[in-house]
Amino acid sequence: MTTADESQEPRTRVPTTWLVRFAGLAVFVAALGAYVEVNGLPRQGYQVVIILWLATVAWDVRRPVREHLAFLRDWWPPFAVLLLYLYSRGVSDDLGIFGVEFTWPIEADRWLFGGTLPTEYLQAKLCDVPCRQSLPPRWYDVVLTTVYYSHFFAALAIGAVLWKRNRPEWIYYMRRYLAIISLSVVCYVLYPMAPPWMAARDGYLTDDVARITGRGWFDLSTSGSASAGAGTTQQHVSAIGNQVAAMPSLHSALAIFIAWWVIARFTGPWRWSVLLYPAAMLFSLVYYAEHYVVDEIAGALLVAVVVGGWAWWDRRRRVPQEEQARAEASAARSG
Repeated sequence: MTTADESQEPRTRVPTTWLVRFAGLAVFVAALGAYVEVNGLPRQGYQVVIILWLATVAWDVRRPVREHLAFLRDWWPPFAVLLLYLYSRGVSDDLGIFGVEFTWPIEADRWLFGGTLPTEYLQAKLCDVPCRQSLPPRWYDVVLTTVYYSHFFAALAIGAVLWKRNRPEWIYYMRRYLAIISLSVVCYVLYPMAPPWMAARDGYLTDDVARITGRGWFDLSTSGSASAGAGTTQQHVSAIGNQVAAMPSLHSALAIFIAWWVIARFTGPWRWSVLLYPAAMLFSLVYYAEHYVVDEIAGALLVAVVVGGWAWWDRRRRVPQEEQARAEASAARSG
């Protein structure tokens, strides 16, 4: 038999837990809003890792400190790789192995599309001639700019949720994520390639082409706020990381990777709708003069190599383990 106080304990504990959680999340959201107001949108992967860590702290604020520090222990590899990605341009410049490539991707895209450069075509049809960042955005610009910016937190946010809920699945996911990032960095160091907007700036394309990545959020950046964060939103969205990290397209690779993971790990028919995400991402990258189509093809091939390589490695490790298990079972039966 339980007393009245004991019978009420479960009912009082749950609301208290959720009140503390709500308070922690409210503080986190307020602090994040203040950070964005002062510093602008988070523009680097390592910043996103720190923000996600603070989000996990806010979600379970009453847990012991050692459990919160476990996030930093487990997440230092992606943190380090993302820092290397940020400074990959400097590494490439210091090595001095290759100069920046401008002409080959232009020729390749024109060959693929019968002499038409997709970026020039899309900007002429959907923006203007010449296309400029300051032109009034259309509804699709708002959607596509949002999709573009989601690249900087979508894959990492999925990783943070998995870290909280399913550690073996987190390991499975993050191994592939880190392989994609790491191989991309190697390519950027050995083969720096200019995106379309840079080719137009330096005279390899007509100056009708412009980098309009933040066009969809242009009204947010000119709506009267004078702060550093709100006053330059379109520049914050565009000016991120190594500017000659174009081949392969990491935006394309991670969007395709997310879609692959969802389709592979879930069973409902709804999972196929996730393909809209990489489709929108790939379209925005070409339209906004961030990447050529050949960059995106290379990004898709990178995902295929990483996913296939890890599948081969997992099978290779699984065979000895299965053989050992059979041998142990046989020895147990004979004993």
